[in-house]
Amino acid sequence: AYDVRGPVPEALDEPLAEAVGRGFAELVRRREPATTRILVGRDMRPSGVPLGEAVVRGVTAAGLDVGDLGLAALVYFASGHLGAPGIVLTASHNPAGDNGMKFCLSAAAPLGYDTGLDEVEAAAVAALAEGPPAQAAPPAGGRRGEVVAMDLLEAFVDHVRSFVDVDRLRPLKVVADTANGMGGLVVPAAFAGLPFELDVLYPELDGTFPNHPADPIHPENLRDLQDRVLAVGADVGLAFDGDADRMFLVDERARP
Repeated sequence: AYDVRGPVPEALDEPLAEAVGRGFAELVRRREPATTRILVGRDMRPSGVPLGEAVVRGVTAAGLDVGDLGLAALVYFASGHLGAPGIVLTASHNPAGDNGMKFCLSAAAPLGYDTGLDEVEAAAVAALAEGPPAQAAPPAGGRRGEVVAMDLLEAFVDHVRSFVDVDRLRPLKVVADTANGMGGLVVPAAFAGLPFELDVLYPELDGTFPNHPADPIHPENLRDLQDRVLAVGADVGLAFDGDADRMFLVDERARP
């Protein structure tokens, strides 16, 4: 309904990613004629590197610039912060062999199948049918987009902290299971300097998920967090999914 997702390369490969990137850029040009840039970020899955490069090729072939957020799943924030459309390469809580893309228009306006993703699909299917030469052709104006690297983690942390009065926070012992997902990058940054004793499980960014799936909706994936909360006497436990856009909690007694 709102994304592209599937096994790599069986369902999602580089030619398809490039075609989708170009199709999305063409949609943006129709919907937001004043827009000159699309933001692109990815999660820690190894396939995100070549797929992301393919998406960037598609966007720039359509004549739009790319703000390359690199290893960052905070594209919705970036879209609102910078007023630009965005694509994030992630399969969220799906298995390690999957990858995908989520999309938004400027100001993080959602894009679903009934509101434009169907147009992106049609453009991508047509481009693949025409073959690589058609995909590689420059836009009508002849200009290819440029790529500029961007780092918005600090701005994202500031945004998160703007929701609370940090001076009123009291000391807490917190365990966070980031499950080798993007939370391993974001959580330590967001908690730095706050009056919390933070204990992070599996902070290494590893899209093969060597410890357990990054899907906390399933009780078996909470067990390591529950054990650690009880072992260290924590006040709360946090469990994140792969792209860290969902968080499940357990209390001081390890109850979800």
